[in-house]
Amino acid sequence: MDPIRVVPLRAEALAPAAAPRLTYRGGPLLASAQVFLFFWGDAWQRDPQASMMQRLSDFFDYLVASPLLDQLSEYSVQDFQIGHGARTGAIAVTTPTPSSATDGEIRRFVRDQIASNPAVAEPAPDSLYFVFLPPGVTAELGGASSCVNFCGYHNEDQGLYYAVMPYPDCAGCEGGLPVFDALTSTASHELCEAITDPVPGQGWYDDHNGEIADICAWQTKQLGGYTVQLEWSNVREMCQ
Repeated sequence: MDPIRVVPLRAEALAPAAAPRLTYRGGPLLASAQVFLFFWGDAWQRDPQASMMQRLSDFFDYLVASPLLDQLSEYSVQDFQIGHGARTGAIAVTTPTPSSATDGEIRRFVRDQIASNPAVAEPAPDSLYFVFLPPGVTAELGGASSCVNFCGYHNEDQGLYYAVMPYPDCAGCEGGLPVFDALTSTASHELCEAITDPVPGQGWYDDHNGEIADICAWQTKQLGGYTVQLEWSNVREMCQ
């Protein structure tokens, strides 16, 4: 079975199937996540998305050096000491989006932008590229669809780490939150998972419950004025 790498819909977030315990599988971690944001589609040129793009950039500036990242230090290992990261940039890309974007299409989009757009940060070992999709565009992953089966995911391709953020224009992905808060909650979920398990199932993982944020899906708190998701702590044996 493929490792769990998605944010489930709000209605599908279940209590852990067994007592949670993340174990390290020997793969890479992102010690100092260098986060670059893509906002794909011309919808991000118009409000409310245009103002939301700036707010999300500000959110990541805060998040990558926040107490939420400090929590992850317990998952440091000899070769990867997890600490604060940085946002390395953000751009809106107005090339047309497919109405349904497959994981392969999103991966090609990221690689094409890295190769052709000088505004895009060059990949480094800790690079993580977030792709925010516009309203009305569905993400497809392994036969599953956003707003039907998941609200976001992260993945890896030959050392390229990326996270996909469909616009939460369905009740299951809003989770009773305003759109911006739903996006920050899902983004914090994916960031923490990408840091601790960048190659799904090869970092810190629980065979029954998935990754660090899956165990605590849709449990949120306020941090720095933003809505973020709780993350599992092996040390405290709780979501925090």
